[in-house]
Amino acid sequence: MRRILAVDDDNDIVDIIKIILEDEGYEVSTLTNGREVMQTISLQRPDLILLDVMLGGIDGRDICRAIKGDVLLQDIPIVMISASHNLHNLLSEEGSPNDFIAKPFDIDHLIKKVNAQFAA
Repeated sequence: MRRILAVDDDNDIVDIIKIILEDEGYEVSTLTNGREVMQTISLQRPDLILLDVMLGGIDGRDICRAIKGDVLLQDIPIVMISASHNLHNLLSEEGSPNDFIAKPFDIDHLIKKVNAQFAA
């Protein structure tokens, strides 16, 4: 079973993501702050990370760059999630995520983006 880590400071968002993706057959762990991300990744080694951009004082883009800059973790696909629709340029930067989802997101769009990461 594929493991996904969903990180968003909004409890409702991570709960919705968990329900949707578990219904699709994925094992989903959630975090509501960015401080525990690196430790959780090291312990759980998810197959995919869904990462919010703004995590209550911590920038998810910095977390993404740290993961992509770590030789042991850089192969884990990351899909950034944000209420800002102007982050597509993020995909071309150094240490960039593999994809981007804008909030609010459609359930089918979320599932399609997640499935695409595992098909790649």
